[in-house]
Amino acid sequence: MRRREFITLLGGTGLVWPLAVRAQHATMPVVGFLGSDSPELYANEYRWANGDNNRLAALAAELVGLRVNVLVSGTTPAALALKTATTSIPIVFFIAGDPVALGLVGSLNRPGANITGTTALTLEAGKKWLQLLQETVPSATEFAVLINPTSPHLAEVQTKELQAAARSLNLRIHLLNASTEHEFETAFAKITELHAGGLVIASDSFFFAHIEKLAALVRETRYWRFWLP
Repeated sequence: MRRREFITLLGGTGLVWPLAVRAQHATMPVVGFLGSDSPELYANEYRWANGDNNRLAALAAELVGLRVNVLVSGTTPAALALKTATTSIPIVFFIAGDPVALGLVGSLNRPGANITGTTALTLEAGKKWLQLLQETVPSATEFAVLINPTSPHLAEVQTKELQAAARSLNLRIHLLNASTEHEFETAFAKITELHAGGLVIASDSFFFAHIEKLAALVRETRYWRFWLP
């Protein structure tokens, strides 16, 4: 078909074209996204817990109720909430830890059920972060670790990894909890009391959402910080 004939054909079907477009849009798949961060960080995505993991279960149920075609999550707590909320809607995740150890999938090669995704496996690098701290402060034998207790599965895996790494390096770590900004102040005051040689901030979207506050506290206390992505 020549270009002129094609343009003429479009002109002749001008009244039908918008209707066809609307019909196509009406049948497009719908993706539901559940995140633990704040919406300001990703303005074009929806259903955010604003740093409060306790809201994830309700938000996951809301997305399932909307009958979306697929569910997507970029954090471990959100992925776990989606897995609990549905066994039929496909779920795709991207996380930092081992999805098998975290209880998301049955195995890496055969995830099973309605859930699959990718992982960076960076949580298992806990020993490396402690080694970096040890090299930076060679005289120190004790370090602090900041954990978010409202992410129980994630906190448990990270705690085990870091405790095992500390034993292998002949180090001692002190676990400190923080799930609100107010608890940051308490945790950093405790670090000072412990005379810890440095601080490891565990991988958690809540900490990422408050990275400016944490960075300010790190500067005030003059402690080295290593972020676990």
